[in-house]
Amino acid sequence: MKTRWIKCLPLLGLVAVVSAVDAAEDWPEFRGPTGQGISRAKNVPIHWSATSNVVWKTAIPGEGWSSPALADGKVFLTTAVTDSTGTSLRAVCIDAKDGRIQWNVEVFRPDAGATGEIHKKNSLASPTPIVSAGRVFVHFGHMGTAALDLSGKIMWRQSTLKYSPVHGNGGSPVLVGDALVFNCDGNSDPFVAALDVKTGNVLWNAPRNTTAKNKFSFSTPLPIAVNGATQIISPASAFVSALQPADGREIWRVRYPEGFSLIARPVFAHGLVFVSSGYMRPIMYAIKPAGAKGDATDTHIVWSHAKGAPNTSSPVVVGDELYFISDSGIATCLDARTGKQYWSERVGGGYSASPVLAEGRIYFQNEEGVGAVLKAGKTFQVLAKNDLGERTLASPAVTDGTIYLRSQSHLWRIGK
Repeated sequence: MKTRWIKCLPLLGLVAVVSAVDAAEDWPEFRGPTGQGISRAKNVPIHWSATSNVVWKTAIPGEGWSSPALADGKVFLTTAVTDSTGTSLRAVCIDAKDGRIQWNVEVFRPDAGATGEIHKKNSLASPTPIVSAGRVFVHFGHMGTAALDLSGKIMWRQSTLKYSPVHGNGGSPVLVGDALVFNCDGNSDPFVAALDVKTGNVLWNAPRNTTAKNKFSFSTPLPIAVNGATQIISPASAFVSALQPADGREIWRVRYPEGFSLIARPVFAHGLVFVSSGYMRPIMYAIKPAGAKGDATDTHIVWSHAKGAPNTSSPVVVGDELYFISDSGIATCLDARTGKQYWSERVGGGYSASPVLAEGRIYFQNEEGVGAVLKAGKTFQVLAKNDLGERTLASPAVTDGTIYLRSQSHLWRIGK
């Protein structure tokens, strides 16, 4: 393990769990200001189409499935533009008010063949940017990570962390104190890395220490607070582990059979971590991290649920209920504490995007471009279905009166 010590207070940088959402206008990372798909926005649209309640629609050059990140009146995306000269990995900034592209900057130009093979539901620009303290951090997996200021000036690049991805890259980075942390789960020797947010230098590189047959995965870590101390929850093939922010050392792990190609980001509520185990047979687990040490598989799994568990989409907790949707479009509501099922119903379509909660409603966006709005509660109720008419795999960003949706070719601002 390559290590440098991180200066990190126990609760510093916990944007994913414990920081207050002071303003509804920002959605600074994958799954928003809490990292768990929770919005405090007001007057969020319920109905829209490709022609109604569209404030603006902006064509995004190239291809990418990174979700929109919103900060300081700007929307940030990544994209990959490929032409006869090669591939350009780019960061894009869009004015949130009018949809105009403010800047479009090349961050990396990988050598021919370095990109590797890409799954049909992936892209060369799938990890979502994260914005903090006047900087936007963009991540392209094994091809590199960079920081830019909000004017588009590149502050640093880091491309020394190499691994061989399977089906491309997908997991997004997370900020923990003064570190940018992300999973590097390729076809061999998987690891988790942390970079210094000021310089891009590697702070630590923690090997997974796994015997999993299929080692590749695509999940995004989640920092949580357990008894006043930070743990980084990092799902991997065959197990999920909690890491120390200072050096990446493992605190505990819970094993699950068969699981690989994990994509869903975990969530944390009621003192429980909820994680789906991935392919081939996904199982949703509720794990109690308090008091867990070493291999906690036999002692700290509170409940598990297999029916309708997702391979791709992340769950969301609303009050006492846990909601998730399978890749084939079956939405499920469970009691978060006990795993008791309240309902499991087909919504329709295939699902990759992660849901968002706003104003007591859950927003599910399917791959065909249809957004289903469900009322949160122990009774299944569909409030609306809204068709953009364009493929959508990215997760929404939400602010007051507005939803930002990335489709195959466009970024949409939905509102009035």
